[in-house]
Amino acid sequence: MKIALLVEGSYPYVSGGVANWIQMLVSAMPEHEFEIIAISSSRKEASSYKYKLPPNISGIHDVFMMDYLNQEEGKPPRLTKKEAASCLEWFAFQKNSEQSIPCIADPNKLGNPISFMKSEIFWDFLVASYEQEMPNHSFNSYFWTWRSMYLPAIYLLQQSYPVADVYHAVSTGYAGLIATYLRMKHKKPFLLTEHGVYAREREEEILKSVWVDPPFKKRWIAYFYHMSQGAYQTANRTISLYQGTQQIQLELGLHAEKAMIIPNGIDYHRLSVLPRHPSTSAKGIVFGALVRLVPIKDIKTMLYAVRLASHDIPDMRLWIMGPTDEDPDYYQECVALTRNLHMEEIVTFMGRVAIDDYLPKIDALILSSISEGQPLSVLEGMAAGIPWICTEVGSCRELLEGKDEHDVGIAGYVVPPVNPKAMSEAMVKMYTLPEERAYMGQVGRNRVEAYYQIDHFIDAYRQLYDEVVT
Repeated sequence: MKIALLVEGSYPYVSGGVANWIQMLVSAMPEHEFEIIAISSSRKEASSYKYKLPPNISGIHDVFMMDYLNQEEGKPPRLTKKEAASCLEWFAFQKNSEQSIPCIADPNKLGNPISFMKSEIFWDFLVASYEQEMPNHSFNSYFWTWRSMYLPAIYLLQQSYPVADVYHAVSTGYAGLIATYLRMKHKKPFLLTEHGVYAREREEEILKSVWVDPPFKKRWIAYFYHMSQGAYQTANRTISLYQGTQQIQLELGLHAEKAMIIPNGIDYHRLSVLPRHPSTSAKGIVFGALVRLVPIKDIKTMLYAVRLASHDIPDMRLWIMGPTDEDPDYYQECVALTRNLHMEEIVTFMGRVAIDDYLPKIDALILSSISEGQPLSVLEGMAAGIPWICTEVGSCRELLEGKDEHDVGIAGYVVPPVNPKAMSEAMVKMYTLPEERAYMGQVGRNRVEAYYQIDHFIDAYRQLYDEVVT
């Protein structure tokens, strides 16, 4: 079986998170051939692989969103009135308009993307939308917003893609859009796995962004929800990692009969036998963070929390372990903040490490993210018997506190995001209660053994692939 994995801004060019998940999935299924359709913003982002590719990956098929900037005018549209009306429904965010995507993807019908946006068909639609939506705003800004929104999507849809037995997108967005098209074009199954909720994550980014003119934020947010809903409508099955994500997907229009949950899994047998060499309260405490140095992980809140906790913990250390090259500017900001807070002797940025070498020496782990799905790093730390302090994002509460009355015991403390005071208080509790730390570590290890082993996750996907192709 040949499986095309559609990935946006991740594997094999970014390490950690979803990329780790893909590496585990592919490596564990040598009986299947995988080809990666890697969607990157620009060629600069796809400069080097962060993983050694398993031999059953037959190729990396790159497409670059910003390449549309190099396009010039070409063929004009040759749409019938019915086809034109159908395409415009998708551009107007109409429900169930994803049926028009093959027409948009066909350059012999829609024509060249730039020529189409200058065509009478599209121009009349644009002007009518402007007059209805925001007639008192700059038409020039309105036009350029539409161009920035639609040209990358049309450009990506009109590229060539490999034929496969199954198209498996690991997010909605552009990956889900292309998988929707390939599902219709080749009449092959489309599986969708969402680690977080893509549209919600884009919404958070847009609301905080300075690159989107405030009057247009609502439209950009609606655009990403529109793409996500099209993927939910088209995919044969949509997989989430836990109940919370699935509930949001259902609220956004996913049909319940297509929804399923497959939790993440990690190598419990390797990590659970790592030795434990925790420090004692008399010798201080070592906190660890297994994290990429990127803004969504909110390292700065963690640093402010460490500063507050250091007033009550006389001898503490924080080891921040993870790649620093994805957003070098943010990494440098974190280093500068550490220096400004006079914490050079407390905080160490260790870069990428072999976690098996460091987990035995860590007393407690910290996750300060503002958005997560079901973080593999939390499962890895739990398997190693280490308690956690996590922000209440994604499935962290479920991982630390259990998913029902049969799953008893807590494996750490849950604190609100972007709240250094709450995080520092949890750190002080971890320091002052070493026996509770040991208890929480054991609870976490037991929970991973019961629910989150890699074999469970791989067997579920192996069965799913077989099910959709037969």
